[in-house]
Amino acid sequence: MKIKLDENIPHRLVLLLTELGHDTDTVPEEGLTGRSDNDIWTAAQTAQRFLITQDLDFSDIRRFAPGTHHGLLLVRLRAPGRDALARRVHAVFQTENLEHWKRAVVVVTDHKLRVRRPKAEDT
Repeated sequence: MKIKLDENIPHRLVLLLTELGHDTDTVPEEGLTGRSDNDIWTAAQTAQRFLITQDLDFSDIRRFAPGTHHGLLLVRLRAPGRDALARRVHAVFQTENLEHWKRAVVVVTDHKLRVRRPKAEDT
């Protein structure tokens, strides 16, 4: 999977996700730190990357409807420290069927995972 990590996601996930076979880049590596959500989103979509973020601006399911993009993972932890974020994201990438995440909106919390897939006509 081609992945882009937003600036609010720990950089150590680059190595962890790369070790799992994913092509991973980051917002800071591309010089997009501090840029608008639209710029981040456009960069991810142009590069056909699955975006991982904590930014609630990406939670609007009408704007980021499943099937209209390359995928989005919104991480919502109670105590989102860097260690907790890295552990949780790494764990779900090890245990979940990522094929189901293509063009989907995925929300992960401390104990749950919700995948909103594209409608059949959107695929």
